[in-house]
Amino acid sequence: MSAYILVALGGFFGAITRFSLSTMIKRIWPITFPLATFFINSIGSFLLGWIVGIHANLHMQWLVGTGFMGAFTTFSTFTLESIQLMQQRKWGVLLLYVGGSYSVGILCAFLGMALSSTFA
Repeated sequence: MSAYILVALGGFFGAITRFSLSTMIKRIWPITFPLATFFINSIGSFLLGWIVGIHANLHMQWLVGTGFMGAFTTFSTFTLESIQLMQQRKWGVLLLYVGGSYSVGILCAFLGMALSSTFA
């Protein structure tokens, strides 16, 4: 199967999954902190770390790594929400969101890679 088709299929399902999960989280926890994006990007970091850690074949990398994870995680929403927090002058929430997103994202990717070697 072509790389473009695999990336497109993964992207379709990643976008649908992100939209569904984000909508559900925002409905359950309607708070100031952008929890949905934080959670989704953290899970995506872990799963991408896992994919790298298991040394997935090229087709799986295209389907899941590039396609699904590329559409599931969202840097653009992260930056927009950060700007909105700045505009609202919610400095504490902004620092927690930005600092936590990078720290937790790196930690989750590391854990995904580390745990994949344990269970693979």
